[in-house]
Amino acid sequence: MIWLTWRQFRTQAAVVFAAVAVLAAVLAVTGPQLADLHRTAGSGLVDRVSGSDQSLYYTGLLVVLAVPAVIGMFWGAPLISRELETGTHYLAWNQGVTRTRWLATKLGLGAAASMTAAGLTSLAVSWWSSPIDRAVNGGGATDTYFPRLDPVAFAARGVVPMAHAAFAFVLGVALGLVLRRTLPAMATTFALYVAVQLVVPLWIRSHLAAPDRTTVPIEPDGAPISVQDEAGQIIAHLDDVPGAWVTSQQTLNAAGQPAPVPSSFPDCLRTESGPPTLQQFEGCIADLGALGYKQQVTYQPAGNFWALQWAETGLYLGLALALTGFCAWWIRRRVT
Repeated sequence: MIWLTWRQFRTQAAVVFAAVAVLAAVLAVTGPQLADLHRTAGSGLVDRVSGSDQSLYYTGLLVVLAVPAVIGMFWGAPLISRELETGTHYLAWNQGVTRTRWLATKLGLGAAASMTAAGLTSLAVSWWSSPIDRAVNGGGATDTYFPRLDPVAFAARGVVPMAHAAFAFVLGVALGLVLRRTLPAMATTFALYVAVQLVVPLWIRSHLAAPDRTTVPIEPDGAPISVQDEAGQIIAHLDDVPGAWVTSQQTLNAAGQPAPVPSSFPDCLRTESGPPTLQQFEGCIADLGALGYKQQVTYQPAGNFWALQWAETGLYLGLALALTGFCAWWIRRRVT
């Protein structure tokens, strides 16, 4: 049964693992030079990365983020839906193999291959990007590169991509079982996986580890301050906490209570000739600070990276196990 499953699965697996091997080879050639540059430049590395290495940095991010989605669509969704669609599952069940063992073999082999492919890709990209990640966490400029805790970079580092791949694969299998058609299962797998990948960083990830909280005075010489919209929403930038992921902010009045900025503040920022000058902006900020307003910032410090990694890994593996149980129930009760 394992050999038959592998024969059915080997073409898709070969394509993905070949692509991973090519990427790993490119990273292995260029990575040592980047590491040497970091040893020389330290946090200044972010200003000295070549254009080709910068392109490779973003390519690595995109590849690691895409691998679980590709696995779910092209490995998970067709794995069983193709057999249900053509009716070949009846032949397999008449060869002395129960449907439960048939499902377990396909899920076990596919999930192991999925986690291996995602793990190898993440390992290669994380190793290559580690000099840039260390430079950013050490206080290097972050306008071009993401801190490891940034929602984009976080999903492309460490062990989380392996859990993402396992979840995407089992999600594809489950949808294939339910829909019994390959193309609809592939499209639905992609849509649901992307939806989950948006929901988790927006509403769940920040609660997987205890955050830190700080209160920043609103004053021209304090933490960098910007104004987000015409209503005068204040944004404080924690330049003194490199690598942090700011999850929420709120403005506090002189009594320490959440409150909007006074209406006089947006009016202060408006001029007939357009945006205020730097001197005018600092004057408005100073007036707001004089009224006792402060900015409370909630953030995940860079040191929480691995705590969040393991917590999210457990979350996705738990979802994958739940979907596995659903598949086992569905194939026994609903598939005929």
